[in-house]
Amino acid sequence: MTDKNIKLKEESRAPVSSSVQKFAAPQNEKAIGATITVTIDDKQIKVPMGTTILEAAKKLNIHIPTLCYHEDLCVAGVCRICAVEVEGQRTLQASCAYPITAPITVRTHTRKVRQARRHILDLLLSKHYGECYACARNNNCELQALAKEYGVDFFRFGHPDKPRFEVDRSSYSVVRDMDKCILCRRCVRTCIDLQEVGVLEVAGRSEASKVETFVDKPLGEVVCINCGQCINRCPTGALRANDPADEVWAAIDDPAKHVVIQTAPSPRAGIGECFGLEPGQPLTFQMNTALRLCGFDKVFDTNFSADLTIIEEGTELLIRLYKALVQKDKSVALPQFTSCSPGWVKFLEHFYPEYIPNLSSAKSPQQMFGAVIKTYYAKLMKIDPKDIVTVALMPCSAKKFECNRPEMCDSGFKDIDYGLTTRELAQMISEAGINLPAMEKSDFDDPFGTATGSGVIFGATGGVMEAALRTVIELVTGKKVENFFDHADIIPVRGMEGIRYAEIPIKEVGPVPDLVKHVVKDWKWLKGATLKVAVAHGTANAKRVMENIKAGGKLSECHFIEFMACPGGCIGGGGQPIPTSPAIRAARARAIYAEDTAYEVRKSHENPAIERIYNEFLKEGPCSHLAHKLLHTHYTPRGKYIV
Repeated sequence: MTDKNIKLKEESRAPVSSSVQKFAAPQNEKAIGATITVTIDDKQIKVPMGTTILEAAKKLNIHIPTLCYHEDLCVAGVCRICAVEVEGQRTLQASCAYPITAPITVRTHTRKVRQARRHILDLLLSKHYGECYACARNNNCELQALAKEYGVDFFRFGHPDKPRFEVDRSSYSVVRDMDKCILCRRCVRTCIDLQEVGVLEVAGRSEASKVETFVDKPLGEVVCINCGQCINRCPTGALRANDPADEVWAAIDDPAKHVVIQTAPSPRAGIGECFGLEPGQPLTFQMNTALRLCGFDKVFDTNFSADLTIIEEGTELLIRLYKALVQKDKSVALPQFTSCSPGWVKFLEHFYPEYIPNLSSAKSPQQMFGAVIKTYYAKLMKIDPKDIVTVALMPCSAKKFECNRPEMCDSGFKDIDYGLTTRELAQMISEAGINLPAMEKSDFDDPFGTATGSGVIFGATGGVMEAALRTVIELVTGKKVENFFDHADIIPVRGMEGIRYAEIPIKEVGPVPDLVKHVVKDWKWLKGATLKVAVAHGTANAKRVMENIKAGGKLSECHFIEFMACPGGCIGGGGQPIPTSPAIRAARARAIYAEDTAYEVRKSHENPAIERIYNEFLKEGPCSHLAHKLLHTHYTPRGKYIV
């Protein structure tokens, strides 16, 4: 078996988050490859034509303050905090939006520049209502940091004494407080350019300018996909996640409640940033200790239910393929889409509802775990499910919406009671007086304490696909995946390219394992076939994949496609530590892959806890009657899947 990684030049683009928008240089032969000497604060550097002053200054380690600028977004140049003096020019220039096309001399901190920046800050603060100490972004606010940097110690142009806008709490995921908005338009550019959803826009002009939804409806009533990417790029507290920490504390303090928490891999790779650590330093086992000190009765690993998702979703894929390839059932929806990213699911529901049948019916790991805890675990521990409170630590603000979907109660109760983001849990840990990095390490609790490397890599784009391929390849060929990919690392589906495509030829097949004998008798029908898969992260790239499928392009030939709503996958989720950037997300991804290699068991189907739950509880196997009732978003009679 060989792997083939094909770059879709016409269908794919680098993620919007990969770089700052560049200004086009003059299109002539002399301009191509030309470099220009720029002098900034008496330091010289040669830069390619079209480089901005801000980029050139960064290369010289010269600090220029910014507010509207963000590495992930196109240039706006609206806040003017990055203003600099360019020799020979009458007015100050926005360094983030000034392309260098000829040799220039720049001064970044003259009296004129400092005074202009201070006046801009004073004007912003004159409309910025609220006290910093009561703000969710206190000590992590770019406006607050700049006010300190420029010595703002009084309100030169006054300060609002009452709010102008009502706080919008209509969304399960995102809270909007427009009294803290500074009109930097980062949220607008994130929603329109980075995610291509388009919920937010600036309405009105001058004094009447305001960031609004469609006809200024509450966020919960528009086509917001709850991804929270706007939160991650907002420089102030104008956008924040809908925090249920008080309700979680109340449950912990209630002696009648048995409070369990599951933790996903991405928060563990990022939470250290909330405690001053550099990105890419996981605190998985320190966090287990901290959670017990906070009062949680049990600490479980979401990697267990990620492995469960792989078994259910992988079996579903094999069933769909059998029906399409052998039974010639034209009603089978292919390619099958992953369903573990609730932001992506909502994006599909809003913009491509005709493709909902392509979604895997498998629930996300978060929701599968909730259903298992309030059925299997409750019975095992002899606890009434009504007394169990399930909390999920996730990197994702959309998970808050997902756990509140009315269909997510197949256990007979609300499967997941509360969703916490990485930032919210870090606050809870701090509130408990715990210094997380200093904690001793401890393991997860049984019976869900055993996980695999496949569960860990769910957190990075391509991870769900890689985990699925590790299992499917071994189930179908009867051989170790290491025979085909060194160290079981399926490199073709890894990386930060916006869209990735791979072909996996199946040259040999083995016997059908006991796990899936109830759905297929043999693999002869797969011998000689080529499994075609793709990966996309960020809904802007998801849109390109969907448009390619609609047009009958190459991606319409795929059998399985992984979609993640957030750039980089879950490591870049809307609940992860702020700030975010391509470099930060790459560091978190490296931490996740490093954890994967450290696991003794790296394939979902080899997880002893998975074997146990199918032996003791889901006895008819994956995609069976009970499995569909609890682990899938709709129930289909088992007989329909017997082939």
